[in-house]
Amino acid sequence: MSLSDASAVDDQGGGGLAAQIENLRENLAAARENIGRIIFGQDKVVELSLITLLSGGHALLIGVPGLGKTLLVETLGRVLGLNDKRIQFTPDLMPADILGSEVMEEDDSGRRSFRFIEGPVFCQVLMADEINRASPRTQSALLQAMQEREVTIAGQTHPLPEPFHVLATQNPLELEGTYPLPEAQLDRFLLQIDVGYPEEAQERQMILATTGTLEATVEAVFTAAGLVAAQKLVRRLPVGESVVAAILRIVRAGRPESSDVPAVIDHVSWGPGPRASQALMLACRARALLGGRLAPSVDDVLALASPVLRHRMALNFAARAEGVTIDTVIERLCAPLR
Repeated sequence: MSLSDASAVDDQGGGGLAAQIENLRENLAAARENIGRIIFGQDKVVELSLITLLSGGHALLIGVPGLGKTLLVETLGRVLGLNDKRIQFTPDLMPADILGSEVMEEDDSGRRSFRFIEGPVFCQVLMADEINRASPRTQSALLQAMQEREVTIAGQTHPLPEPFHVLATQNPLELEGTYPLPEAQLDRFLLQIDVGYPEEAQERQMILATTGTLEATVEAVFTAAGLVAAQKLVRRLPVGESVVAAILRIVRAGRPESSDVPAVIDHVSWGPGPRASQALMLACRARALLGGRLAPSVDDVLALASPVLRHRMALNFAARAEGVTIDTVIERLCAPLR
């Protein structure tokens, strides 16, 4: 569906949906232009990051050092007008260093009471840098925050600011002293975004722009309230039956217990759960909105299948012995729909 179909959507109760999408598209274009002043050669990564935030989700960025993962998260926070904080994950990091803790205070009359001191998780964009370097106990401190958008300390529940997003980075190298992320935590990331090397022309542009005397600056295009409104608009986009069927086909075929795809039956240990279907639906809507379209298509499903599924599936020993990768299996899942 294109913007030219605006009247048809409005007649069906769209409430000016096409006009809102058009206005938002202009703001998103301005946001991408600002991000492009700082981040070079990572257009796909920027697109997937914006899709994550428009969907109201969290992202896991994986790439070797020096590709701008940390800088990207900081730039996104500034351009989207969000309060961002950073935590450097280390083996000695404790849950209280993330969530906060209660301290005992004594007033002038000698009366003692506990006061909760908020940790860095109380922000709108939390950057979890090298998240796999902390122990599983510390990593699990984010489970409630990522799903329920609240934390419980000493029996008291504290809501997190709105919106709340975790953008975590992970270095695939130097795995000594790291801990694999628990499956429950991986499932809470909407997308896994693989950050690769830039093309030669883009790297040339980067070294010329970043080693001179002029320093690029960005301006806030959104506010927190504006992003929340955009996230609500994403959920209003209609979804055709063909898109729903494609999502269910890919996700359900990724489970070896119910799959009819030989690559899955032979090589997958466990497959994606229902949260993968939800993530793929939201991400497809957000991608359509980012492109100024009134509804997602099957092409959106195929484009986002790998970022949504690659961290929600595990290969068995036979697959590793034969050199089969997760991306190969996902490609086989998508093949009938291409």
